Amino acid sequence: MSSRTVLGVTAGALVIAGGVGGYMYLQQASAVSKQDSAAKAAATAFAQDWSARTLDKAVYVGTTPKAAADNFATATAALGKGPISVQVDDFNRDGDTGTATLHVAWTLSGKRVFKWDDPIALVKSADGTWGIRVDATKSLWHPKLQASDAFVVNQTMGLRGEIRGADDSGIMTNQKVYDISIDPTKATDASIGQLQNVLNIAGLVTKLHAAKKSGSQALIPVITYRQSDYFIYQNGIQDLQGVVVQTRRQPLAATSTFGQPLLGTVGQVTADMIKKHPKTYRAGDYAGLYGLQAQYDATMRPTSGFTVTPRSDTSDILFGTKAKNGTNLKTTLDPTVQNAAEKALASMKDKPAAIVAVNVKTGGVSAVANSPYYGIDRALLGRYAPGSQMKIATTYALLTHGFDPDSKVPCPRNVYVNGYKIGNFEGETGGNPKFSKDFAMSCNTAFVKASSDFTDTELQQAANSLGLGADWADRIGVAGTFAGNVPTANGATDKAVSVFGQGRVQASPLSIAVMTGSVARGSYLAPELVTSPAPAKGARSATPLKAGAIQEIKKLMRLTVTDGTATAVKKVPGGPVYAKTGTSEFAEGGKTGVNGWLTGWQGNTAFCVLVEDVPSGKSGGNTAAPLAAKFLTTLATS
Repeated sequence: MSSRTVLGVTAGALVIAGGVGGYMYLQQASAVSKQDSAAKAAATAFAQDWSARTLDKAVYVGTTPKAAADNFATATAALGKGPISVQVDDFNRDGDTGTATLHVAWTLSGKRVFKWDDPIALVKSADGTWGIRVDATKSLWHPKLQASDAFVVNQTMGLRGEIRGADDSGIMTNQKVYDISIDPTKATDASIGQLQNVLNIAGLVTKLHAAKKSGSQALIPVITYRQSDYFIYQNGIQDLQGVVVQTRRQPLAATSTFGQPLLGTVGQVTADMIKKHPKTYRAGDYAGLYGLQAQYDATMRPTSGFTVTPRSDTSDILFGTKAKNGTNLKTTLDPTVQNAAEKALASMKDKPAAIVAVNVKTGGVSAVANSPYYGIDRALLGRYAPGSQMKIATTYALLTHGFDPDSKVPCPRNVYVNGYKIGNFEGETGGNPKFSKDFAMSCNTAFVKASSDFTDTELQQAANSLGLGADWADRIGVAGTFAGNVPTANGATDKAVSVFGQGRVQASPLSIAVMTGSVARGSYLAPELVTSPAPAKGARSATPLKAGAIQEIKKLMRLTVTDGTATAVKKVPGGPVYAKTGTSEFAEGGKTGVNGWLTGWQGNTAFCVLVEDVPSGKSGGNTAAPLAAKFLTTLATS
């Protein structure tokens, strides 16, 4: 009798008469209720056994408890050992058969809860016992699994966002890399000793011993190679016992030193990163470790995908989401200009140096290069006395306040300001020339004399109007960028040394290139580097400079190249170069020395070159200028 059978009645009320008829009806109803209870009890017991993972205790028809339990273990192994809740829903019985729907909630790793409804069939055996009917053509555990199927759990990662340059050119693009690791459960001292020798990496055997002692089965990371580097070592490591090589894709620049340390790199997160950001990083994750990759990790980091699928059809996602790629970081960097700067610095292996370039038309930073001996990003973050490059701003202050560039200004060996002796580099003297020659030969004493009536803020205002010390650092999008500082003078001596870039005046190579770009353009335009995500600052607009003063400075900077201290860039291809050298003294940590500089522009490229701690007797004209010549020559012939 079906549990859903309804006795027919007339339109009037149903009355159960006493006697035999009423007794038989009650007997039948009782029998129905008992069968329903027995069938539902079998479904409930099965749900409880599933929740407890004791599937070998359930009653089955069509298989044995052990076979069912083994099939469960195989089919669900990928779901892990998390808590399971199974509840009976939508029970129905029809004679000796029945159905029920089990509502399953399985807690996976990361506290994700995989929920589904699983229909099961019930059947009463000849002995009157109700059990779970097993169909050899179907899975008992999920309606979309086949009979011998299994769940597959995939943790997938999307591609990390790339760093793109001007015109969407590739700066750091996703390329194949090879992660070399050690499996401590399979590796031997001999195999890892050989790995040490092939890769020239010490301490790997010690790490293996530590892992074996602790019982760890986790892979031990060794190193990651780009494809061209991996091929060098491939034959020596591919057959070593316990050495695991896995491939993935991550952003890489043209070379391991290209754009460093500005761009940064990607690698496995450190213990310190996990400790500081436990909700963001887990062991084995990859993230930006420094530079732009670290600063914009949240933007470029992909979102992992976590999917549960049948093994028979991995395109059928039963639970989870697909991975999402990270967002590209857009910059103004120009690969051609960057490459020219990198090549110019290639010979500076043991000397700190930097080249930065700015697009004159757009104000975008087109190159940020640091010598292989980089350490820090000197091009953007460095703080130095700019030396005689400051004379560009000093000249602008003079010319905008009525100074005659054709006037003669003496260039004595020394001058005294409030008893403080100020001299020229290497003690030169230039007689009584026109100011144009003082500029071209970079005479300090002439500039001190010419600017003697400056107010305490006159140089500051002129420098700021050209971009040196102006408020643009935040819009660059690189943490710590230094826009320079030209403080209000605090006395005659401070003012005198500031006009030729000593004292308290400080600049980064970028801030000097911005100043030079303003002269080349004829207007100040705040620079930019990272364009998306956009900096917090508002729209950029050019501020015109005094045209007459700018034209005179251009003549003076060209004269410096043809007949002054920057003749090293006189004959480079690509058109006329306008430049100003600089040689600045420093005293740091008990050490004194000299830095060499050259700033200028050619065509649409304004630039600044810095060489730290040049040899005694050397200047910007014979240290930085030759590097500038290499840079411009490479750029012109690219």
